[in-house]
Amino acid sequence: MPRQLPPSLRALGRVSLPDVVDVPTGRFHFVRMFKHDFFAATAMYEGDSGRAVLKVGRKADFLGLPLGWVGRMLTRRETAAYQRLQHLDSVPRYLGTWGGHGFLHEYVEGQPLSKHLVVPDDFFARLRAAVAQLHAQDMAYVDLEKPQNVILGDDGRPYLIDFQISWSLPRRFGGKLWPFRSILRSLQEADRYHLTKLQRRIRPDQLSSSELAESYRRPWYIRAHHWLTWPATALRRRTLERLDPNRADGERGALP
Repeated sequence: MPRQLPPSLRALGRVSLPDVVDVPTGRFHFVRMFKHDFFAATAMYEGDSGRAVLKVGRKADFLGLPLGWVGRMLTRRETAAYQRLQHLDSVPRYLGTWGGHGFLHEYVEGQPLSKHLVVPDDFFARLRAAVAQLHAQDMAYVDLEKPQNVILGDDGRPYLIDFQISWSLPRRFGGKLWPFRSILRSLQEADRYHLTKLQRRIRPDQLSSSELAESYRRPWYIRAHHWLTWPATALRRRTLERLDPNRADGERGALP
């Protein structure tokens, strides 16, 4: 059996996800776990209306510190993003909340994006259109650096999942003010940069020579972020290499 993360580094600690989940859209039964990392536990469920994904934010304490509020906050942010983007064909259907820490969305039949995956010729054109539609909602996806967050559906279309760290600041909280508008524009530019990187790795034949060259030039704010965070990132990776040697496609807490 693959070694799992210790309970202190799992979102639910020693607790397992429920066998049955009831939400306004129906009853769903546990099928299999996808991932259980520090911030969330994610699993497939199935009901009369089809398959769904349950994501439950952190509930367990860590080193004596209560972190349930973090799980509730991240769940509220992500459910708000799903609800706001329900008019987009590239976003799975939102199915409802579960408790204060969890929510369900439609399961997309398909495969996570990877450099070995063969995608249709129009895949990246559709994905760029989807990201542009998201940006039109005054949002930034932020996490396009992870190809696993993009699904190639069995229908050949791209789907975006995991809006846990997406950026969206409502007008009532100052979202239209200069500093926050500047942050939003930078994050949206980073989305486009990471999207071009994904395309370079999977369909470089569709990029011009100038676009290929541009995909190797990291924007200054991405370089600055890397420079500021690499010591903590390196320490985290070394620690997790010892604690979680079995990793799937670069995802910590993912179960094979």
